[in-house]
Amino acid sequence: MALGRPVNKDTRNKVIVHTIGDHRYASTKVYTVDADGKKHYAYKHWGTLVDGNRFHPGTNYFYAPVAERDKLIFPSTWDMSEVSELSSTRRRGRVSYQEEDVDRQYGATWLLDKVAEATGIKDDLLKVLGGNHEMVNDVLTMAYFPFVDNLSYNQLSQWQKEVKAPSEHELNSVNITRLTQSITEKHRMDLFRCRAGRVGKGELCAVDSTSMSTYGFNLVDIRWGKNKEHLPLRQTLEVVVYSLTSHMPVYYRELPGNMPDCRTIELIMKELEHAGFRNLVLVTDRGYESMKNLETYIAKGQRVITSVKVSGGDVLGKIRAIDMSRGFPQGMTIAPKDNLYYAQYDMEYSVGGNGDNVIKADNYKLNLYYNPSKRGEKICDIQHAVSEQSAELDIMIQTKEPVADREDTTKRFNLLDIAFNADDTVKSYGVNQKKLDTMLLTAGFFASKTIGVDFDPLQAMNNYGMRDEQEKCFALQKGPLGHDRLRTWSEGGKRGRMFIYFVGLILASYVRSVWQSDEVLRKKFTSTEAVLAEMRTIRCVEHTGRMKFITPFVGSQVDICKAFGFSIPDGCAPVYVSKAKSLTRRRGRPAKAKTENLEL
Repeated sequence: MALGRPVNKDTRNKVIVHTIGDHRYASTKVYTVDADGKKHYAYKHWGTLVDGNRFHPGTNYFYAPVAERDKLIFPSTWDMSEVSELSSTRRRGRVSYQEEDVDRQYGATWLLDKVAEATGIKDDLLKVLGGNHEMVNDVLTMAYFPFVDNLSYNQLSQWQKEVKAPSEHELNSVNITRLTQSITEKHRMDLFRCRAGRVGKGELCAVDSTSMSTYGFNLVDIRWGKNKEHLPLRQTLEVVVYSLTSHMPVYYRELPGNMPDCRTIELIMKELEHAGFRNLVLVTDRGYESMKNLETYIAKGQRVITSVKVSGGDVLGKIRAIDMSRGFPQGMTIAPKDNLYYAQYDMEYSVGGNGDNVIKADNYKLNLYYNPSKRGEKICDIQHAVSEQSAELDIMIQTKEPVADREDTTKRFNLLDIAFNADDTVKSYGVNQKKLDTMLLTAGFFASKTIGVDFDPLQAMNNYGMRDEQEKCFALQKGPLGHDRLRTWSEGGKRGRMFIYFVGLILASYVRSVWQSDEVLRKKFTSTEAVLAEMRTIRCVEHTGRMKFITPFVGSQVDICKAFGFSIPDGCAPVYVSKAKSLTRRRGRPAKAKTENLEL
């Protein structure tokens, strides 16, 4: 029996010339096998051949893991000089600049480069993206861009001509699309695994979501719904888990835009576990309150601090039992410094486990608080709301204008009971006395629950109050980072954009935490954007055949470096010379001090 020709294992990695018209592509020939066993061949282009046999890398080469690049077998006669100049292959040492003379802004991106190193995100990206420096630099450039100048990505390539960024090649619309579509779900989870290694056990992590409106129609998760600003728009939901200890986000996921917060927590907990996060204390707001979530926390042994509604049965029962006859809640402890009263109650709850096992809630507490200064303000707000809603309904009855949606109208006029005519006009209304009485009774009260942690009421309140950092994180995202709208039209592009947004959010959150914690910076600058603006005057000058050099750091730029703990590059720090007269110095103009321009 005749044997077939043996397959050369190197064949699939051998680079050949594939000619299309006047273009010559450096390609590998790959095949797929269909159900009938028939092979279908295709070419994968790694770049082009220019000026004879000089290989010019393309986007497939740029965004391939280094291990995959190393497998490629190029003809020995080809000129591979462009490959040797890539960040991933370039030899260490001081090299001269060979391109056109340029003088670009550098201070803001220099600072973000240092932040990327300090947070470990650059090292993590290198691990996640297979050691591909070019791809990492492109991701960082896209992450920096909106934070530095808050422009749309169609202006990125022009921006690169004016600002020195990590990426060394033009990021036009084609390259941006290639980059974002090359980022996979595996990259997302691998990044979480890297970040999990930087998070300590027992860290407080706030869980919250924000709506992100979009211009794309074809995205799977797009749904009509009211966003966090109560505007009816097409949107997705982005959940972010933010470490209140390291002051940076550690996880994100996009979900359908009409999914309520209370339905997401189990999925989040599963992915955090799969990514290697252990023993986190989740801090959630009232949007995540539900009996199912409570049972999930208990069954999974998840430690939690969560805000709860005071109108809930167990909380409302505690409030009803409090004696307010003397003008203050008897039986509650006063904290004069915080201007509030507080009490803690032991709670019990059990869920069924496997078989006959019953899992009892560990250290389950209800924390109740009463702020007397807020009570009067809240009561006035309630009475004002009743008056406003009544006046609006009176007009609707007079005009006999039909409502667009009965359910929506009922929710909007939440303090009133409304009767409708058959034609969807308002027939009559009355005060919902039960709801009104509950709101008046609970005015000035607020509550939280804790599971699995040993916090007194004030500790629980202060730890929950740190969630404000999460809100500031979303403010950064929708403000300086410009991520209030998802500007993509494909699922692959959306995945990549969200990945890059997350990287940018890590960097921006770190900058904000340093600015917030440093008294000198807070006095000098009103925002993180102002900090970056101050650094912009520092420039990187590159002349053909010469070493690159950075212009001096002056004034507040020195203070910024000190606050971040970053060393100023050699030759860029201020030099102070004593004005005291020297007895040995000769008369005349002193010799000009020699300066040395050092490589970046």
